[in-house]
Amino acid sequence: MTEFTNEELKRYSRHILLEGIGTEGQIKIKNAKVLVVGAGGLGSPVILYLAAAGVGTIGIIDGDNVNLSNLQRQVIHFTNDVATPKTESAKQKVNALNPNVNVITYKDFLTKKNAEQIISQYDFVVEASDNYAAKYRVNDTCVKLKKPFNLGGINKFEGQTFTYIPGSTCFRCIFPEPPANDESCEISGVFGAIAGMLGTIQAAETLKFITGIGELLTNKLLTFDAKTMDFNKISTIKNPDCKICGENQQL
Repeated sequence: MTEFTNEELKRYSRHILLEGIGTEGQIKIKNAKVLVVGAGGLGSPVILYLAAAGVGTIGIIDGDNVNLSNLQRQVIHFTNDVATPKTESAKQKVNALNPNVNVITYKDFLTKKNAEQIISQYDFVVEASDNYAAKYRVNDTCVKLKKPFNLGGINKFEGQTFTYIPGSTCFRCIFPEPPANDESCEISGVFGAIAGMLGTIQAAETLKFITGIGELLTNKLLTFDAKTMDFNKISTIKNPDCKICGENQQL
């Protein structure tokens, strides 16, 4: 049985007090292994809140270095981190926030070549990238390996997210193919605070999965518009003809 030090009991006391989490749930969090794909706008709050919660092992994959323009929304990185690999910058912040967390870094992008080998080592994947290629790579690989994941995306003033567990609606059921124009925030811009809004939702979904509390965003797409603060949950239906999770899979 996993035991906590006095320091850990004090650190996680507000979780342990919660009905539905308690010591048993905190043990699940401590034993969990979560991979975060992308250490940018969404990955920043995801990583920080998972580390604060005491997730035992956090994997971080990102091939970029910190850029000055990142700092408007990527709150895990500071001005003196510019030109530093995002994975290293993020690891330093996690170590400072919670030294009990084991951080594994991959200074790389998630590709067809490395996706299965990396993802197979984790219990849950958080897709927090800024491009569709990575989102579809996470979806397709996780469905194949039967790994649960949460996927999120932001653009301009809007965000959306959903959670997948084996048997539920996958990303390709909702969006079979990427859009013709993968317009990044470098081109269209992004309201910085929505990265925090969506990233904390993604962290909450991850902790809910680990502990088994609440209702996950499975078979639902959560969307919001920060300009109006309108939030909507759209029910989704598993597509029997989906080429990744359907009856005639093309994995």
